[in-house]
Amino acid sequence: MAESTKTIVITGGTSGIGRAAAIGFAGAGWKVAICGRRRDRLDAVAAEAGIVCAQQADVSDPGEVARFFAAARASLGTIDVVFNNAGAFAPATNFGDIDIDVWRSMVDVNLNGAFYTAREAFRAMREQTPQGGRIVNNGSISAYAPRPGAASYTATKHAITGLTKAISLDGRAFNIACGQIDIGNTATDMTAGMSAGSLQADGTKRAEPTFSVKHVVDALLYMAGLPLEANVQFMTVMATTMPYIGRG
Repeated sequence: MAESTKTIVITGGTSGIGRAAAIGFAGAGWKVAICGRRRDRLDAVAAEAGIVCAQQADVSDPGEVARFFAAARASLGTIDVVFNNAGAFAPATNFGDIDIDVWRSMVDVNLNGAFYTAREAFRAMREQTPQGGRIVNNGSISAYAPRPGAASYTATKHAITGLTKAISLDGRAFNIACGQIDIGNTATDMTAGMSAGSLQADGTKRAEPTFSVKHVVDALLYMAGLPLEANVQFMTVMATTMPYIGRG
């Protein structure tokens, strides 16, 4: 396969969907930059996939995000695509019992971190020549329908939908496209616990179906590979029989 001149930046690239995306895009010939919090995991993914830039960064810290993008731009040159993927879960907790520090932590990572990343991406794409690029935000099924005991996660993922729409609108003048991928129950190390059962809206706990993360990577490759004149605004990829349609 001939090496692509396309470049992508992926946050949260050391586990779950982010790791699969980093390996998948590198395998498809893209030049890839990733960030994550753990050096050992960054080194492992970089060695496995031939990642061009692997930088430690906590997306909840705007200074670290800015430094990561500076390193990515130095390594990649032009940034064609950013997969705004990094995120966190919180233990299932009834709304009335959510700890304030947990709420703030979820907002810091899932919403503020997504904003810091998207802002750096937007600035880079606005400044570079040729101008433009694509931002793909990782939403969730929870951007549309909540799980029981997941108010903090649900609120941040609903907010990602608003962020996606706002970036899409403001990006038009600079040839910056923005879309969102909403993923339900893909099988990764981060969703392994689902086989033991997940709390349902009727109060029962049941195992939920999953699907191969390869299909998420394929969807991302399609979204990222479009010319900037076209955009997938929202895409939902999920296990066919997961409890989403009709959830509740």
